[in-house]
Amino acid sequence: MKTGQLVDTLQMLYACHMKITLCGSLAFIDKMNDLKKQLEEMGHEVQLPPTTVTDNTGKVIPVVVLHQQRRETKETSGWIWDHKAEAMRNHFDKVTWCDAVIILNETKHSTAYYIGGNTLMEMGLAFYLKKKIYLMNPIPELPYTEEIIGMRPTVINGNLLLVR
Repeated sequence: MKTGQLVDTLQMLYACHMKITLCGSLAFIDKMNDLKKQLEEMGHEVQLPPTTVTDNTGKVIPVVVLHQQRRETKETSGWIWDHKAEAMRNHFDKVTWCDAVIILNETKHSTAYYIGGNTLMEMGLAFYLKKKIYLMNPIPELPYTEEIIGMRPTVINGNLLLVR
C-alpha cells in the first residue's frame, strides 16, 4: 500500500470512529455487554449502564438485583431511589459525552421492540443535544410511538455497519 493510500485509509477509519452510548432496559444488560464488545472491535468507544452497583450495606450486587428490588419495594424513598436518581444522571452524562446513542429495543413483557420510560428520556436528551439516534430494531407500537418517530431515529435492524 502506498503512503497516500495508507493515509486515506487511516483517515477513513478515524472518521468512522464514534463515541457511542448504549441505552435500553436493564433487562437487556447482557446483550448490551455483547453489543459493546462488537462495537469496540469496530473501533468505537462505548459506554453503557453499569453492570454492578453498591447497595446500602456496601455490598457490590448485580444491577439486575437492584432492578428487581426496586420493582418489589413499596417505599418511595431510601437508598434504592437515591441510587436510581444518581444512575439516571450518570447515564444522561454518558448521552452528553457521546456522538450517538444506540437503543437496544428488544421484546420485553410481550411488547415487541420495547422502549421504556428511562430510555425514552435518554432518547429525548440525545435528540435535544442533536446526537444521532439508532434503534437496533423497528419502532415499537407504544402510547408514545409518535414521539419516537418525531426524534427521527435511524432503524438499523441489527446491522452495526450502518452506525456512522
